[in-house]
Amino acid sequence: MNLKLWYSRPAEQWTEALPLGNGHLGAMVFGGVGEERIQFNEDTLWTGQPTDYAHPGAAAVLPELRALLFAGRQAEAEALAMERFMSRPLGQFSFQPCGDLHLRMAENGPVEDYVRELDLADAVATTRWRSGRTVFTRRVFASHPHRALVVQLEAEGPDTIEAEIALSTPHARWSVAAQGAELHLAGQANDYDWGGKDDRVSDKPASVLRFAARLRARTEGGTLAVAGDRLTIAGARSATLVLVAATSFVNYADTGADPERRCAEALGQAGDVPFADLLADHLADYRELFRRTALELDESALALRSTDERIASFAQDRDPALVALFFQYGRYLLIAGSRPGSQPANLQGIWNAELRAPWDSKYTCNINTQMNYWPAEAAGLGDCAEPLFAALRELAVTGAKIAREHYGARGWVVHHNFDLWRGAAPINNANHGIWPTGGAWLCQHLWWHYEYTGDRDFLAATAYPLLRGACEFFLDTLVEDPRDPERHLISGPSNSPEQGGLVMGPSMDHQIIRALFAYTAEAATILGRDPDFARTLRDTRARIAPNRIGRHGQLQEWLEDVDQPANEHRHVSHLWGLHPGDEIDPLSTPELAAACRTTLAHRGDGGTGWSRAWKINFWARLLDGDHAFELLRNLLVPAGTSHLGGHSGGVYANLFDAHPPFQIDGNFGAASGIAEMLLQSQRRDGDAYVLHLLPALPTALPNGAATGLRARGGFTVDLRWRDGKLAAVRLSSRLGNPCVLQYGVAKMAFILAAGAECEIPANSLAPC
Repeated sequence: MNLKLWYSRPAEQWTEALPLGNGHLGAMVFGGVGEERIQFNEDTLWTGQPTDYAHPGAAAVLPELRALLFAGRQAEAEALAMERFMSRPLGQFSFQPCGDLHLRMAENGPVEDYVRELDLADAVATTRWRSGRTVFTRRVFASHPHRALVVQLEAEGPDTIEAEIALSTPHARWSVAAQGAELHLAGQANDYDWGGKDDRVSDKPASVLRFAARLRARTEGGTLAVAGDRLTIAGARSATLVLVAATSFVNYADTGADPERRCAEALGQAGDVPFADLLADHLADYRELFRRTALELDESALALRSTDERIASFAQDRDPALVALFFQYGRYLLIAGSRPGSQPANLQGIWNAELRAPWDSKYTCNINTQMNYWPAEAAGLGDCAEPLFAALRELAVTGAKIAREHYGARGWVVHHNFDLWRGAAPINNANHGIWPTGGAWLCQHLWWHYEYTGDRDFLAATAYPLLRGACEFFLDTLVEDPRDPERHLISGPSNSPEQGGLVMGPSMDHQIIRALFAYTAEAATILGRDPDFARTLRDTRARIAPNRIGRHGQLQEWLEDVDQPANEHRHVSHLWGLHPGDEIDPLSTPELAAACRTTLAHRGDGGTGWSRAWKINFWARLLDGDHAFELLRNLLVPAGTSHLGGHSGGVYANLFDAHPPFQIDGNFGAASGIAEMLLQSQRRDGDAYVLHLLPALPTALPNGAATGLRARGGFTVDLRWRDGKLAAVRLSSRLGNPCVLQYGVAKMAFILAAGAECEIPANSLAPC
């Protein structure tokens, strides 16, 4: 299947350029002919410095905040919280661009047969054109084994490569020098542009991170020379450029590294490796991840058009192959933006060209950061979630201080944002920043990783200590609702992201905390640890305020029945229990599932890009494939298209998700939603996971095949379907766990030995 994004002209806008990444470096390739720009990022280049963020004495006002909210005095509670409870400083810091690689090439006449493309199968961006009798080719990739960006220039024909190479950065403090065959860029991050965000705080920490980038060039034939602060190439048949970058960041509390030394070491290892070897190492590393999972859907002549043309007409066309491309693009971006040892994927993954990035391009964890990792396990990329787990280990340290200072509680807490410095306190504004379940939601990914892999060492050493600490916080902070005759336990002060202001007991909180308590108690049992603690979690979980159905038949967002059917807010936070949670299901909790349908009908099919992506997953969990596909159709429209009540979410020409502006979460959320259409494994039948085959297959995708889909319990599933019906299924088991295969209403129990696989006749799973 063709897995290329391609275009017939160079990129003019950043959101038309093609992304590359190795977790550590991200790059955007514009594909210019005479003037090429490759903008690049280094994953640890942020504004700011190690920062505490705690507000001393905040816990003293916690009882008063709760009393005000119980009394219905929300405005007073928010005012008090702004004064006494919020982070110091009030905001967090921003991910930054690192620099730009500029290539100026001599033009040898009119440009013909131009094409630029990104091959997802190989993670190589290629620009090719013909000028006269010479074909020029430029190939670019980001090598994870060599931690470098590699550019190869080739000329086939009578003309040769005549080029000038330069490096620059948008930061104010920097220098560049040419030395032999190298360019050396050095700089320091700009101070954060507060822009009036925190006028009440006089101490605005300066940026301390230093950064460096180095480029080494070599040619085949011709000459390489220094021209001031640039390199020039003349008369070459080919040229290879190797770019590395680094900062002084060591960890969230240490910025004492030497970026120039780091660059020298990296370039020393990669700078002289032959291009063929650099490419071979890159392909071997990348393909091992990417080829784990494949999706093939009907391909027609529509798939021969350029990617921007396919996006423009997808809402009207029948182009299933674009769905497969979009799914694999999400997997590609996760491999490119999140690798072991790197920072986690942020709001823009690892790609940002702006000093004032939208929402600071940080980690918003009231859905966006989590959505980035929704497809990781199911799509065979659990390795790529490691940076998130590493960040959680650090957040458990910084979040423990916030738990003590702001709540007088044990354990650890993270609110709705964190940054490179692992800020965990409530930021921005009390009406949305005081939301204590961000860390608890992130913990779901720890449990998922265990469910999919069965890795007991991971559960014991990494997951369980973090899960336990997150639970301790809520055991100390849940309170009885004095207005409730049954004295249910509720959370608060909190909010329902991102609307309604400061409240007690939003439904989303309770769904997340119930899930956290359940899988932490199960983890303790699996490991044979802490039986009394596990019993406390189960007992406390049973006392948390339950989901409620309101007067409109909707699932209530708050304890009070105040939802408005006309509300089309992009967040649908209170449906967390449907997805990514699993406590609401049309087969086991049909009344609650019906209430979710009503809520989704109220909220509509519009919204920002990531909101539409979340709704794909909601409708897939409701087993309504056609409605899920309608949301996918609504997402795959050109960014800025005003439809569905004036909402303008969609995708850019390079398939980046548009909030707008660019946010990468919608790419990952869509990949997750497509996987949910084909296979779901969140339900259990006793000790066995239920592997629900084609649970929400849209009629628009009648034929296809998926290989390498992962399911909880350590299973890998291959599926093939024809004319909307299951044609074949192959099941393999890594752990030897029992499972139940379900197709339609038919079920079949299986136990495969560890390492075994079997082909299951499709007619044995025919729906009743």
